[in-house]
Amino acid sequence: MSDILYLGKAKSVHSTDELDELRLVYLDQATALNGKKKDEILGKGQLNNEISSKVFHYLTTQGIKNHWIKQLSDTEQLVKAVTIIPLEVVVRNISAGSFAKRFGIKEGLDLPKPILEFYYKEDALDDPFMNEDHIDYLKLASKEDVSFIKEQALKINNVLIDLFSSIGLTLVDFKLEFGRDSNGQIILADEVTPDTCRLWDKETLASLDKDVYRKDTGDLVSVYKEVAKRLNERKGE
Repeated sequence: MSDILYLGKAKSVHSTDELDELRLVYLDQATALNGKKKDEILGKGQLNNEISSKVFHYLTTQGIKNHWIKQLSDTEQLVKAVTIIPLEVVVRNISAGSFAKRFGIKEGLDLPKPILEFYYKEDALDDPFMNEDHIDYLKLASKEDVSFIKEQALKINNVLIDLFSSIGLTLVDFKLEFGRDSNGQIILADEVTPDTCRLWDKETLASLDKDVYRKDTGDLVSVYKEVAKRLNERKGE
């Protein structure tokens, strides 16, 4: 029986018999507003595991180094052990969410170029917005590391835009996390799911992501099932 190393809002992390491999278990739990809103939603863990596995497999084929190894079961993945860098990296392609609210910008506007934002990954502080000087002061990552992370985030953005576009979705914005593997290399970690991406249907502009839960505008499981279905039916897969 493996030990639980970390229990998060939507996943638990478990040890394995291999020192540099971990088991991620996706939970049937939805949270919003930094955990202030929380519900158990049957089937969510399975769908996010399926979606993230598909996306990480695709990222691997596109040369993006990441922690994903393979899907183990309906709700479990095998991943490389990494030391997470406590930064949430948000890439924005279209104005929406907190970005639109913070700067008084209308939602749905195409941004001239992707905008990158950093947030301090610290639940007790509600993950505050931060800049590169803050990162340097808190010694979360070196200037070289931050430069590499920004470069990777923009590469990943281009790959994901193409992937989601191929299944009729617009990638509005998304959150990434990075970690150091056993060799000290910075690689993509965490998950890529409708929990961490804002996805709009290209034709209807309907939200196919966690906004339906945040705003109580739809059924989360139905929406996530639609994303999984489109990924599974994607040509070339």
